[in-house]
Amino acid sequence: MSDYLRIQKAHEFNVYRKRDLVLVRAKGTRVWDDKGREYIDCVTGMGVASLGHCHDRVAEAISKQSRVLTSCSNFFINDVSSLLYERLTSLAPSGLDRVFFCNSGTESVEAAIKFARFTTRKKDFICAEGGYHGRTLGALSATYRPEYRKDFEPLVPGFKFVPFNDYEAIESSVNSDTAGIILEIVQGEGGVNIGEREYFKSVEKLCDERGIILIIDEVQTGLCRTGKMFGCEHFDLKPDILCLAKSLGGGVPMGATLCNRRIESPVGRHGSTFGGNPLACAASLAVLNTMVDEHLDIQAKEKGDYFYENIYSEIRHEIVELRSLGLLIGIELRQNVKPLIMELQERGILVLSAGPNVIRLLPPITIEYDELDKVIENMISVIKNHSKDI
Repeated sequence: MSDYLRIQKAHEFNVYRKRDLVLVRAKGTRVWDDKGREYIDCVTGMGVASLGHCHDRVAEAISKQSRVLTSCSNFFINDVSSLLYERLTSLAPSGLDRVFFCNSGTESVEAAIKFARFTTRKKDFICAEGGYHGRTLGALSATYRPEYRKDFEPLVPGFKFVPFNDYEAIESSVNSDTAGIILEIVQGEGGVNIGEREYFKSVEKLCDERGIILIIDEVQTGLCRTGKMFGCEHFDLKPDILCLAKSLGGGVPMGATLCNRRIESPVGRHGSTFGGNPLACAASLAVLNTMVDEHLDIQAKEKGDYFYENIYSEIRHEIVELRSLGLLIGIELRQNVKPLIMELQERGILVLSAGPNVIRLLPPITIEYDELDKVIENMISVIKNHSKDI
């Protein structure tokens, strides 16, 4: 056992299922362990490193800002956060022209829940089975998986779950105290389940007619991952609130809750000590400008299509389904995927699961085609090898 593993096993509060792999360095799509072994990273911190690791523009922005101003109380106006407000809202779906900055996806969802309750003076929410929105008590109340919830109940009351992509189930669940409907464009943690256009548009219409706040969680799908700047753009969807995080900071903790003018934001009722600090905002500005300059939305679509076209015909008889939107990819198998994930790791490819039977890939959008080819080649080999055991 390495010294790093020994130290962590002795002192870390044990809430993670960790692999015995010590990562010490990264650049672009590659990460290296403490033994010097190289891996192609298709985990990317659950989609955080969309630009790849240690991107030069992001690193330079962080370095420069760290020598100027790293912390600024939200009682004051800051130049860098002001520029980020302007840049982010200029890219956002129509109407989302106000932003609350925080530090993570779960915090962005917490803010959305509070803002929806304050705006409507109602308390109930409708969520989708299979949905994942975070681990703090409010966000956890909107998260479906029982294994995340059961040891912490009672959670926040008023949250109801209905099947994903089932509009009739949502419509029949609405009552006079429904404040909001919370949905993901793609359920990443839930198995890479993709929403349907008619479903989303029907929900949007229902919310408009009944005065319900439509909250779209794009913590994982936002910012080019799906082949659009925002996943909701695939469906011409205009939510009242949009939640972002993960790739927004380029590796620096950063989240945002985008709101339209329908949402009331009471002074003094919500806040964040570190949210929107100059260091994170400088990183985010570099991320957004790079995404636009390098057309990463187009890259994600083209590379996602390339992956599908070059792997599906080879593995279609061995799998249940291949689901993807841009470079958010899920491969559902007829067996537990943990042994396949560990074999891929031995081959120098890091992937993760989305439930017991789904392999999930979130490679950097900047991944090169020869690297994609290596991922595809190893995925085909591992899936075929393990399908013989079924």
